[in-house]
Amino acid sequence: MGFVKTLVKGAVVAKLVQVAQRELSKPENQAKIKQAFQKVQQRRAH
Repeated sequence: MGFVKTLVKGAVVAKLVQVAQRELSKPENQAKIKQAFQKVQQRRAH
């Protein structure tokens, strides 16, 4: 039974990675990430 659980967990993780990659490839999401990163850098500078 443990083997089945491992397979299911692996499939769920693979799907999450696939969705994350698809979302990160969208230009609007890349822009949001860049803006958030810039805000973090500005906070560290002050």
